[in-house]
Amino acid sequence: MKVALDIPEEIARRLHDRWADLPKQALEALAIQAYRSEVLTSAEVGSLLGLASRWEVEDLLARSGVPLPYSEADFTEDLQRLRATS
Repeated sequence: MKVALDIPEEIARRLHDRWADLPKQALEALAIQAYRSEVLTSAEVGSLLGLASRWEVEDLLARSGVPLPYSEADFTEDLQRLRATS
């Protein structure tokens, strides 16, 4: 699906000055908001943006101020695994 945005010229120029690849920036913003709203999973964000790994998705989300889901149970499990390998 293609989506078109009508942006006033002055605003479009300022946005383009800030982000040379405005369509990519808009798609990233959409993907990030969809993730925040629990519409997309992190794997779907990666697929939509053509990111090669889970780590790239997590980096993008972290740079965008999106907290990654990591519960106390996740921490306990990670700690147990770490201790088992030490």
